[in-house]
Amino acid sequence: MTTDLPPVPAIEHEHPDVTGGWLRPAVFGAMDGLVSNVALIAGVAGGTRDAVDTRAVVLAGLAGLAAGAFSMAAGEYTSVASQSEAAAREVDKERAEILRNPVGETRELAAMYVKKGIDAHLAQEVARQVHLDVDNAVIVHAREELGVDPRDLPSPRVAAVSSFLSFGIGALLPVLPYLLGAASLLPALVITLIALFGCGAVVTQVTNRSWLYGGTRQMLLGAVAAGLTYAVGAAVGANLG
Repeated sequence: MTTDLPPVPAIEHEHPDVTGGWLRPAVFGAMDGLVSNVALIAGVAGGTRDAVDTRAVVLAGLAGLAAGAFSMAAGEYTSVASQSEAAAREVDKERAEILRNPVGETRELAAMYVKKGIDAHLAQEVARQVHLDVDNAVIVHAREELGVDPRDLPSPRVAAVSSFLSFGIGALLPVLPYLLGAASLLPALVITLIALFGCGAVVTQVTNRSWLYGGTRQMLLGAVAAGLTYAVGAAVGANLG
């Protein structure tokens, strides 16, 4: 006797990488470059507006680009390297414990499966089979207990390079109009706000926000930062004058 089963619907969605890799440092590097450098340029422009000294603005913008890009790269490298090294240390501890006390670790894994709703006998059998291979057991325990995959730890080099390049590109946009001959802050501000809107909209592709909300939010935050820094620069410039 045969039973006709309904066809199983195909899975029609994929999940982007939201845990690490290049996406996070690249996105935040670009946004940081845009906001920090347009704010820096706005501050200098505000402080030198009476003298109309575009050279000071360009120098500040390029210096901010270089300093920020190297700083972001160094910070991301150290942060991600420390995170990966800490995770690797805990994975090594787990491996040593699995080798020292395989029975206890098997029971621990089975207990975790039971808490997830799996039948106790089935959980014990799954844990036993997982522990037939030490490397596999280490991977499973690391995922269950630490929330990491030992085979796919974040790369500090990828994070550093992504941050450096994205910050540099983002920081270049505000100063680009001055390099092309602009004599006022307005073109730089317009280009930066458009770029910030685009970055905010792109980020919503991995969130549950609409592209309009994400783009507008990021654009307004950048505008506020530039406006406040311009006011500070204007106040300081007036007092120094």
